Amino acid sequence: MKFKIILASVKTDITDAVVDAAKDAGATGATIIPARGTGMREAKTFFGLTLEAPTDIILLLLEEHIVRPVLDAISTAGQFDKPGTGIAFVLPVESVIGLESQLEKFKEEVRKQYF
Repeated sequence: MKFKIILASVKTDITDAVVDAAKDAGATGATIIPARGTGMREAKTFFGLTLEAPTDIILLLLEEHIVRPVLDAISTAGQFDKPGTGIAFVLPVESVIGLESQLEKFKEEVRKQYF
């Protein structure tokens, strides 16, 4: 089985909507990491304090064949077509451990799709 990972950086107020959309598109789960970042626009300041919207990094480990539908779903849910809403990208995964309990389920789903 081949896997890929989607990493999506989103504002915390839309994290749940993005994760729900990913699950609806076939993701079995997600890891959410609190983060902060900087973009093309400088953060706003107020009396010397920086005002930054909280950000989450959503990690989705997926079977290769469902990456595109999940990416499309999170793009729509996160409104990534609007400036400053988020970014997502896909990376290849060379090997995976710790999924033994799910691998049989994955294999069965693949068999149902292709055989």
